[in-house]
Amino acid sequence: MAGGRGRAEWSRMSSLMALVANVNRDPKKHRAFRPRDFNPYERRRTEGIPLNAANMHLLKKAFVKEQRQ
Repeated sequence: MAGGRGRAEWSRMSSLMALVANVNRDPKKHRAFRPRDFNPYERRRTEGIPLNAANMHLLKKAFVKEQRQ
């Protein structure tokens, strides 16, 4: 029950924060803010390369040292 109240409070507060940020932003320099930009409960999409078998070699190359014999 406390978690639901916290989400509801953050939903309202993030709307107010987006409103204040949009009033004070320079439209030539920044995009419009959305309430989800300020809400810590909103899931954010990760951008970048999706992880699959075809590009697993990139992670291996970055994090695994080659063993030389």
